[in-house]
Amino acid sequence: MRRILIIGGGYAGFYTAWRLEKYLRRGEAQVTLIDPVPYMTYQPFLPEVLAGSIEARHSVIVHRRHLKKTRLITATVTYIDHAARTVTLKLPDGRQQRETYDVIVVTAGAATRTFPIPGVAEQAIGVKNIEEAVFIRDTMLRNIDTAASLPPGPEREKLLTVVFIGGGYAGIESFGELRALVTATLKKYPELSLAETHFHLIEATARILPEVSEKTSRWVLRHLGRRQAIIHLETQLTSATDGRISLSTGESFDAGLLVWTAGVIANPVITRNTDLPIDQRGRIIARTDLRIGGADTPVADAWTAGDNAAIPDLTGGGVGGFTVPNAQHAIRQAKLLARNIRDTLRGGEAQEYRHRNLGAVATLGLGTGVFQSGPIVVKGFPAWVMHRGYHVLAIPTWERKWRVLWGWWNNLWLGRDTAGLRGLESPRASFEEAASYSRPHPLAPIVTIPASAHIAVIGAVPAAATSTTDHEEENHAH
Repeated sequence: MRRILIIGGGYAGFYTAWRLEKYLRRGEAQVTLIDPVPYMTYQPFLPEVLAGSIEARHSVIVHRRHLKKTRLITATVTYIDHAARTVTLKLPDGRQQRETYDVIVVTAGAATRTFPIPGVAEQAIGVKNIEEAVFIRDTMLRNIDTAASLPPGPEREKLLTVVFIGGGYAGIESFGELRALVTATLKKYPELSLAETHFHLIEATARILPEVSEKTSRWVLRHLGRRQAIIHLETQLTSATDGRISLSTGESFDAGLLVWTAGVIANPVITRNTDLPIDQRGRIIARTDLRIGGADTPVADAWTAGDNAAIPDLTGGGVGGFTVPNAQHAIRQAKLLARNIRDTLRGGEAQEYRHRNLGAVATLGLGTGVFQSGPIVVKGFPAWVMHRGYHVLAIPTWERKWRVLWGWWNNLWLGRDTAGLRGLESPRASFEEAASYSRPHPLAPIVTIPASAHIAVIGAVPAAATSTTDHEEENHAH
């Protein structure tokens, strides 16, 4: 029985394993999936998680619930030695372990791309996983609550200032949704006004949303401007030390929240620790049939898909000749990848990946969105409905679809949930504080007093008690 090892449980990895469970006959192959976390995050829903429109747990798909036949390992792959058909794993408890395989599938996804700008590593947070989305939401709500108790001034203004770096889809969607959350939340805070909040979007190029036409991009800019957003085009962040934002234009101001959405790179943990072929941008070199290797030099028993791979775009629509790193391509590549593995195991031929981009759709906040497919452009409420419709169909498993739909239905009648949770970074802090009160306090050191010493004890012995024994006097002295 062939051993198929899938590295990464995101879109591409999860869908590949899910489809292989349907395609493979009993005993035909053993499929193992390795990922540092036991779930797949449906990233297009992160902006709505950030805004409180979707419950955080509903935007993740638990591997063990839906992968019934796949062997699952929660671990980080630290090295792939394809020559020896071996991977080295780091388990959650720190132990090292090795796994062998016959066929490898590398679908490790992407990581946030950052630059060595002072203060970014210490102050910023991305929007790449569910934990980051929840942190941004709770931090914003906590800042609003704190600002309401402060008088107008620099500290209050800092708490109500938000900065996003990057004007791509991830940045624009998260920016618009967080703005909508703040607008809804401030209705419960008469001490604050929307005019006191400052939302800055920093984009290094001359436009936002490169996936849509320039005309559509300008419409989004005007829409955000009407919501009092401040857009800085052709501007770069130069420093964020101690929350002080400095821009290449010379502007500077304090911010209480810095969100980094300036692109992604292929997962460096994998691509820097393998003997598989890697291109100059750190992506695994792939063929059009999703095998690893060049057009004339395929690597035997090695496949890839998703954001960590440089897969040629046969439609001619890809950036630089390769498919763009998004969920639309990752899901479709994974479905073909599973079929290709099945067919080649049975002596068949692998098919080439060819998919023309269906278009781009984004939410800009509750009730507003934008959609473009070729010359067709839809704006406002219809585009927002299209966004939700597309993604509720795209998220895998009916169980998750119903949970998301039920949450939206509740929000329709009950309103947006603006409850923020505190202390998630250090949940044991309150318990540790309580436990500190029950610890025994150290006793004062006992001092030995010579018997010959004359000690006056003030208030210890009543004036009338003059008939005490020598032993009692010694006790009083101590």
